[in-house]
Amino acid sequence: MQGLATVWLSLLASLAVIGVAGFKLSRYGDIIAEKSGMSRGWVGLILLASVTSLPELVTGISSVTVADVPDIAVGNILGACVFNLGFIVVLDFLYRKESIYTRARQGNVLAAGYSVVLLGFTGFNLLLYREGTTLSLGHVGLYSPLILLLYLLAMRSLYQYEKAQVSEYVEDRVELHPDMSLKQAVKGYVMAALAVVAAGVWLPFIAKNLAASMAWEQSFVGTLFVAAVTTMPEIVVTVAALRMGAIDLAIGNLFGSNLFNIAILAIDDLFYLPGPLLADVSLVHATSAFSAMMMSGLAVVGLVLRPASRVFRTVNWISLLLLVIYLLNTWFLYLHG
Repeated sequence: MQGLATVWLSLLASLAVIGVAGFKLSRYGDIIAEKSGMSRGWVGLILLASVTSLPELVTGISSVTVADVPDIAVGNILGACVFNLGFIVVLDFLYRKESIYTRARQGNVLAAGYSVVLLGFTGFNLLLYREGTTLSLGHVGLYSPLILLLYLLAMRSLYQYEKAQVSEYVEDRVELHPDMSLKQAVKGYVMAALAVVAAGVWLPFIAKNLAASMAWEQSFVGTLFVAAVTTMPEIVVTVAALRMGAIDLAIGNLFGSNLFNIAILAIDDLFYLPGPLLADVSLVHATSAFSAMMMSGLAVVGLVLRPASRVFRTVNWISLLLLVIYLLNTWFLYLHG
């Protein structure tokens, strides 16, 4: 087992690599979208969200194969969902002009609504499979094809919605990166992706050593620490979008990432050969699933109600409730991990 200082330094190093590479990925992804003529509204929700979720994908596959730590894979996915929704609180605090709920387009409700369904379905199956249910297709849980089906349905619905709202994206056709060709952008994208893959493969081993060194449960380490590292690209992209005043891109990236994260859970299940993934992990992950579900529901309330007031000039009351659920989830995981 590695020394404690080495383990923490390794975790910080992976954080730095994924953070920098994640920023590059999002930048090159945006340039690819521009040069290929795709809508930025669509790209922000689909391409950008899936790009920034690449660390979760690589880390998850590595966790259930070479590292053999399934709890870290599931904890990373669900922890990332909670972390993304908790970051809405930070956005609301940083955006001082007005509440972000009054600026965000209500089309984000659609993505948030599908997130509620997918998260609830995941939590339900965690409870079901821990009770001894063995519904599976070979070594893959029956929930995995259903999750992928729901994800594809969500993407189709979101695409149709964005297509209907295409008149709102006339300004997307303005070229913002005239100094870079599509070929250069693709090359930069591939290099950044390789860096993320390398860090993502390495991360589960760091997490495994951290759990052993600190005498913590792998579910706790995966949900809090691994999730914090792998969500770094989302955070970088979201803050950058906020600074540009692109509230829809910032919020859409977080919701889109959560949708893609649940789809990653099904992919992890495919690579996990001993049997259905959700049958072999701690039941404590259901807490994160249902916490993320409640937080998504609160976000829907905020986007529909659009409250403008702030509590003591800090954040909106919706954001305050999001923070409470995030802290309660963290506290519960600490107690049981």
